[in-house]
Amino acid sequence: MTRARLLTLLAIAGAALPHNLDAQSITAVSWGGSYGRAVNQGVNIPFTGATGIQVNVEDYNGGLAQIRAQVSVGNIHWDVVDLEIADAVRGCDEGLLEPIDVGFLPPGADGTPAAEDFVPEGLTECGIGQLFWSTVYAYNADNIPGEKPTTMADFFDLEKFPGRRGMRRVPQVNLEFALIADGVPLEQVYAALSTREGLDRAFRKLETIKDQVVWWEAGAQPPQMLADGEVVMSTAYNGRIFNAQVLENQPFVIVWDGQLLDVGVLGIVAGTPRLDDAMRYLAFATSAESQARIGRRISYSPARRSGAPLVTTHVAAGVEMAPHMPATPENAARALRYDWEWWVDNQDELNERFSAWLAR
Repeated sequence: MTRARLLTLLAIAGAALPHNLDAQSITAVSWGGSYGRAVNQGVNIPFTGATGIQVNVEDYNGGLAQIRAQVSVGNIHWDVVDLEIADAVRGCDEGLLEPIDVGFLPPGADGTPAAEDFVPEGLTECGIGQLFWSTVYAYNADNIPGEKPTTMADFFDLEKFPGRRGMRRVPQVNLEFALIADGVPLEQVYAALSTREGLDRAFRKLETIKDQVVWWEAGAQPPQMLADGEVVMSTAYNGRIFNAQVLENQPFVIVWDGQLLDVGVLGIVAGTPRLDDAMRYLAFATSAESQARIGRRISYSPARRSGAPLVTTHVAAGVEMAPHMPATPENAARALRYDWEWWVDNQDELNERFSAWLAR
């Protein structure tokens, strides 16, 4: 990074002449585990070093319930939250998140204006793209002798690959995976889910493995379940599996077929009394350099175009990161792009139906 570039980022982050330095702190909420550690090392520690603003870290499992509760009573103790894009859009519509002016964000590492540097889905009214991540499924090679699974259909094939499966306890992703496994072409998945027949088809496919599913809620659970042999396969966040592979030498294999590719975004809780510092943090955290520092610690692709060339090798293991990134052409060849707009429109209805289905 050039000196001029560094000075630009520090100025945007508010490093120059910070006021009331000792009292400055914000709370950044993320997903914990190996991803949380990557964010802490790649963003939080450098941000505090640049600005003097302390970053308090809290973990959560997603959703808007805790944000909604804080805003409704006017007691805001979260400031910046790492969100799934559908939640960021819903939260913005509900007035739970602050609008963000893209003009406040730093240019790309190559000088490209922020509005042009982010991938299109990385900019919403109240959410700024951080990283591409994906939900995949993975297996422990030591626990599947002989032929190995290679397709989404294999995840649902209990006869060919007997054993328990891990799945996140939410309707999103599971419904898409079910239709992909049932033979629906990638480009037709959301059109199918938009019909009663398609939804019924997805739930019927899920029903075929329901009694073999171990439901998980936190991203750290699937690698642990695979390592313990509690499940033979599990849906998981690709970065969590990567870290288990590279840092823990686990014999895990990712199946990229049918991966659901998504963009995680950062949003600011509406009404935070620490808005200025939260904006400084968000600008710093979504810079190309910060995204690349995360991408060199866990296999999530930068949401800025100028960030991708900065991701080279893993900072600890030294392995080339490109083969492990979800948005590379090779890994994304059979990817389904997450349709957050569809989920914004259908989340409440499907949460109810999924909960009722689980209870049966």
